[in-house]
Amino acid sequence: MSLRHAGPNWFAAVMGTGIVATAAASLPVQPPGLHVLAVIAWVLASTLLVALLCAATLQAIRFPGAALAHLRHPVMRNFYGAVPMAVLVVGSSTLLVGSSVVGEAAAVGVDLALWSAGTVLGLATAIVVPYYGLTRPDGEPRPAFGGWLMPVVPPMVSAATGALLVPYLPSSQARETLLLCCYAMFGMSLIASLFVISRICGRIQHHGVGPAAMVPTLWIVLGPLGQSITAVNLLAKAAPSALSEPQVAAADALASFYGITVWGLALLWLAIAVTVTIRTARVHLPFTLTWWSFTFPVGTLVTAASALAARTGLVGFSVAAVLLFVMLAGAWVVVTVRTGYGLAQGHLLVAMPAQP
Repeated sequence: MSLRHAGPNWFAAVMGTGIVATAAASLPVQPPGLHVLAVIAWVLASTLLVALLCAATLQAIRFPGAALAHLRHPVMRNFYGAVPMAVLVVGSSTLLVGSSVVGEAAAVGVDLALWSAGTVLGLATAIVVPYYGLTRPDGEPRPAFGGWLMPVVPPMVSAATGALLVPYLPSSQARETLLLCCYAMFGMSLIASLFVISRICGRIQHHGVGPAAMVPTLWIVLGPLGQSITAVNLLAKAAPSALSEPQVAAADALASFYGITVWGLALLWLAIAVTVTIRTARVHLPFTLTWWSFTFPVGTLVTAASALAARTGLVGFSVAAVLLFVMLAGAWVVVTVRTGYGLAQGHLLVAMPAQP
């Protein structure tokens, strides 16, 4: 077991834990005990983020070439996108959940700082990682890998989490600027994600789903779909505090029609992912950190369904949000236990092979 081999994929555990808190806070039904569960998830995600940032700093000091080695790895480099998303998720969960513990003013300050840092890191990741892959081809075509989406999704997470901060800004000029920047990041990430998803589908058609260990990453496709629905609805909700009445009406229309349309696509992909995963598990589905792909993407569907329930008032979306949250909570428990066992046994801190 070596700190040298700890890669950015560990930050997916922060994403998967933080989204439990965020999803719990967004549910249209709030049974007793749910807020306590959300606070626990927020504390765990925050603690894990601090621990991983300290570990990354220590790794940079003791093994200065490790980060570059991860960037050169055709699989691992994609997970650099998990770092800014982990920061952003902890920030938003601090605002939504942690405010009841630390107070609203402190929560807003923490979220603003984390959102700023996560957004800058996310934009850098969205540029650097694809550029590195394009300019340094890896030879033979590789199997389909949902992790290709990881570098380009952070701006979408910034759009969704930034919308939560809009009402807290002091002036209309600042609110409008932040809101429009979030819409720009929404569009940037959406177009890039659709391009990557088309590549994933094409690669599956010609080369199959690839090794069993990579099957869980197919769930990552749900991330940009669910997060985009969440983002466009949160932005529409924040619009009245920053935009004119005609612009607010346009934002509401976009949120409704885009959200419901993409929701159908998300359910289709969820059915495909579940079917492929079950088929693979019947043979053998080895545990790796890719299992965290069962958490955050599902969490984005919870927040998406909750947002659509609030916008449409339809009970069906509320039921979907609750059922998906139960699925998320179950997956989080299983993956957390397996991660703890793998860490204790030393199976998870080993060098990732060059071929997925």
